[in-house]
Amino acid sequence: MTPTFHDYDAAVRAFWSGRDLQTQKQIESGKIDAGTRGSTTGGKHLDPLQELVAAQFEPLKRLGAEVRSTGLLTLPGWYRRAKNWDIVITFGDSLVAAIECKSQSGSFGNNFNNRTEEAIGNAVDLWRAYEAGHLGRVRPWLGFVMVLERAKDSTGPVNDRGTPLYPVDQRFHDTSYTDRYAILFDRLVKERLYDAACLISTKKGQGIHSEPLDEVSTKNLTAAIAGRVEYIKGLA
Repeated sequence: MTPTFHDYDAAVRAFWSGRDLQTQKQIESGKIDAGTRGSTTGGKHLDPLQELVAAQFEPLKRLGAEVRSTGLLTLPGWYRRAKNWDIVITFGDSLVAAIECKSQSGSFGNNFNNRTEEAIGNAVDLWRAYEAGHLGRVRPWLGFVMVLERAKDSTGPVNDRGTPLYPVDQRFHDTSYTDRYAILFDRLVKERLYDAACLISTKKGQGIHSEPLDEVSTKNLTAAIAGRVEYIKGLA
């Protein structure tokens, strides 16, 4: 399947409401009562988005690949024993793709550095494990999806504390946490720590408000996944 912007928007709305993706789509189409609550996620609010992303790899199932987006999906590391990923696609003895899906609502200052360190560290650890021969012969494809609440504290300039001992990159001057996430994912993709990333800005209880950077948008993510699927088909 090739998802549209509307599909991603529905997944984000389902993220806020605690509905599953199918129920959310039915509500928006008017097929069921808008007051009917679908399957709650029990702390797994990103499941609808994971479902949408994972479904794009479905054509590979016909070749014998396995597409997983639920349960513990543990991949070996190098600097640590292993790490759980949100979406994992395997084909034979090779890792076709691994994708992380994260969200942040509130506590922007406390969580930004943690999310940054996770994104960088997870990729570095997995690439080293691949180089050591633990993930098959085909180079893996890594993706990252981030849903960020659009609020005053995520869109206004960050009030950085302290003065660095050395000059910092001026690209970060007078930027918000939303800007900084866009810079982070753009650079992670350009330096090939990830093959694709997606940053979604959304107001609480609503769908997609904006996608701060085209290079790390839903459209770009969809195109990158399609390219990966075709590549694996060509190897089969």
